[in-house]
Amino acid sequence: MQRYFTITQLTLEFDITTRTLRFYEAQGLVSPTRRGRQRLYTPGDRTRIKLILRGKRLGFSLNEIKEMIEMYGSAPGEAGQLRLFLDKIAARREELLEKQRDIELTLLELDEVEAGARSRMAELGTSSVLEKV
Repeated sequence: MQRYFTITQLTLEFDITTRTLRFYEAQGLVSPTRRGRQRLYTPGDRTRIKLILRGKRLGFSLNEIKEMIEMYGSAPGEAGQLRLFLDKIAARREELLEKQRDIELTLLELDEVEAGARSRMAELGTSSVLEKV
């Protein structure tokens, strides 16, 4: 396994910008070592970046991601990290299900409003206009 990764290697691998990696560094999420002006990332940093990006895809905030990552190396360790992760997953799932219910209700309401508008247009005798819509 490779001992260090350059910023270019990681940006290409994960399809992110150098600015993103520097931001994660500024937030304390990764800690590359320096060789002159060059940043060198360890395999642990690479794993953290992978976890950060996965967490972002799942909708977690950077603070939540940082909290979960930091638990790994300290008490209660991996078990605590996994419990926290499961709690966050459950909360995120509930949030998404609520949004899904809201979207379904909105779509039903749009169907009703559209049907009413089409019905009224038909009553007004403007059926040729309906064909264009």
